[in-house]
Amino acid sequence: MLLTPFEWTIAKRYMLPGRGEAFIALVAGISLAAVMLGVAALVIVMSVMNGFRAELFDKIVGLNGHAIVQAYGGRLDDWRDVLKEVRATPGVIRASPLIEQPLLGSFNGRVDAIFARGNTQEDIQRLKDKVVAGNLSALQPDAANVAIGSQLASNLGIRVGDSLTIINPQGQSTPFGTVPRQISYTVAAIFEIGVYDFDERFVVMPMADAQTLLLSGDSVGMIEVQVTDPNKVGEILAPVQKKLDGRAMVTDWKTINAALFETLAVERVAMFVVLSIIVLVAVFNILSSLIMMVRAKTRDIAILRTMGASRKSLLKVFMTIGFVIGAFGTLAGLALGFTFLFFRQSIVRGIELITGQNLWDPSIRFLTELPSRSDPVEITIIAVMALLFSFLATIYPARKAASTDPVQVLRYE
Repeated sequence: MLLTPFEWTIAKRYMLPGRGEAFIALVAGISLAAVMLGVAALVIVMSVMNGFRAELFDKIVGLNGHAIVQAYGGRLDDWRDVLKEVRATPGVIRASPLIEQPLLGSFNGRVDAIFARGNTQEDIQRLKDKVVAGNLSALQPDAANVAIGSQLASNLGIRVGDSLTIINPQGQSTPFGTVPRQISYTVAAIFEIGVYDFDERFVVMPMADAQTLLLSGDSVGMIEVQVTDPNKVGEILAPVQKKLDGRAMVTDWKTINAALFETLAVERVAMFVVLSIIVLVAVFNILSSLIMMVRAKTRDIAILRTMGASRKSLLKVFMTIGFVIGAFGTLAGLALGFTFLFFRQSIVRGIELITGQNLWDPSIRFLTELPSRSDPVEITIIAVMALLFSFLATIYPARKAASTDPVQVLRYE
C-alpha cells in the first residue's frame, strides 16, 4: 500500500499532536507502549522456554546419550557383542558401556544418596570442560579415585583430596547376614554439569572400579548410544531393538524424559496463546485511538473530501497511521525483549536482592541459570502477528473516515 506525497503529508500531520489533541496523542502513545510490552513479553517468555528446553536437552542427553540399551535383568553379560552390533548400526555416532547404580555416600558422618557411574576413560574425559576443581586424569582403573558433582560436594562438605566412602547394601553374605560393602575413594575432581539433580547425585569412576564395587564381574548395566539425529532415534535404533528382542530393550531420550519434555511443549504452546491474546488486547488501543482521531478530525476529513481527496486516499491515510503505531510498538518490543534477555541474569539477581526471594532455585528448576535461546522463525512469527493485528485494527476506523459525507458534516458550517 504505497502512499502518494499528499497522503503521506496528511498521515504525518495527523500522527503529530496538535492543539487540543493531547488526549488523542496520549491514547496513541499508550497503544504503542501496550504493543511494545506485549511483543516484548512474547519474545522473552518464548526465548526463555526455548532455552530451558534446549539446555535441558543438551545437558541431559549430553551426559546420558540419546538412548540406552539395557538388559532385562539389569546386567548385560554379552555387552561386547551387543556393543559391536550397536556401533555397526547406520546413524549411530557413538556407543559405550555404562554402569549406573543408586548407592550411599558417606563423609565425616554425613550420608547422602548417590548414583555411582562407571564410565570408560573416553567418556570420563568428556567431562573435562565441566570440572571446577581437581583433575580427571587421576581417574585411572584401580587407583580408587572418583569425580563427584559440585552440589554433592557442598552437601557433604567434601573437597578435592578427601576420602568418600561408598556403601553398597548388596555386600557379601556371612553367617550373620549380608554385610554392606564399604570402599573409600579419593575425590580427585569436582564437576558441575549445570543440572541440579546430576550435580547433587553423580559420582563418576572408571568402569573397572564400578565393577569391583558392585561385584558385577565383567558385566555392565547398559550401553549408552548417541545418534546423528536425536529426533529420529527410534527409527535409527529399530534394527537394534529387533536383534536384541528378548535379551535387552532400547529406551530413547523421548521415553526416559517424556513427562518433562511433553510438559514443556504444552506450556510453550499455552504461553504463546495467552501472550498472543495480550498483544491482541494491546492492539485494541490502536483501534480506540483511531476511532477518537476520526471523530476529532471529522471536519478536516469533510474539507479534504470537498477539495478532491478520494475515499481510497483517506482509507490509506488512517490505515497508515494505525499501522505505523503498531510497527513502532513491534520494533520497540523486539528491542526491549532482546535487551531484557541480554541482561536477564543481572535482572534476576537484582530482583532477588530487592525482594529477598530466590527466584531461580536450581533444586526446583533443574538448571543453575536462567537460559535463553531465540528462534529466528518464532521471532519473525511474533513480529508478523503483531503487525497483522495492528493492520486489522485500522480497517474499521479507516473505513469510517473514508465513508464520511462532507455534505452532512459541513451543512451548518
